[in-house]
Amino acid sequence: MTGGASAETIAAITGAAPRDLALYHEALTHGSSGAADYQRLEFLGDRVLGLVIASELFRRFPQASEGEMSSRLHVLASGETCAKIAQGLDLNAHVRFGSQAIGDGGRHSGNIAADVLEALIGALWLDLGEDPARAFIVQHWGAMIDGQVAAPKHPKAALQEWAAAKGRRPPEYSLIRREGPDHAPRFRVGVTIGKLATAEGEGASKQAAEKAAAIAMLAILEGQTE
Repeated sequence: MTGGASAETIAAITGAAPRDLALYHEALTHGSSGAADYQRLEFLGDRVLGLVIASELFRRFPQASEGEMSSRLHVLASGETCAKIAQGLDLNAHVRFGSQAIGDGGRHSGNIAADVLEALIGALWLDLGEDPARAFIVQHWGAMIDGQVAAPKHPKAALQEWAAAKGRRPPEYSLIRREGPDHAPRFRVGVTIGKLATAEGEGASKQAAEKAAAIAMLAILEGQTE
């Protein structure tokens, strides 16, 4: 597959003029295209994102404990957060897909959007170095970092703490089903706390489905205490 986003388009997205345009084309290429895709760059970009956010948290919250920073990092670097930012940048509009993936809704996939964003960060880091990559991340994540007055608590952690506080068995998660194509899967997960209650949740990844199930379970438990 030929073509790809122009240097001007890449610069408008990243805030920096690219030197090696091929890196960004790879970051914006889905495996269904038959060309080299974004997976390796995504691997790198995920680590760069985590390092930059961790260092920003360390600098901006000098009194925060390790646990608090870990909790914040988990949310800020999550697939949900990456997908939200990527969709705001309309990244999927610039991704090269194969026709089958387009027909399956690839351009509307939050999973792909999140992966492409991380791949783009990896390309930016390789092409121009740490400073432009950090600037890009701070631009799009900075307000969320500063806006978190209290450390967020992941629903799975909240459910685990509830069970421990009540002397109950730890929550147990099980995959109920997986549907959809590889690039746009849907997972349904169930969670139980002994024989006390059962809840289910869906998501574009197993982790997202577990999170949704934990939220549903917390809602059930809160309803029982009212």
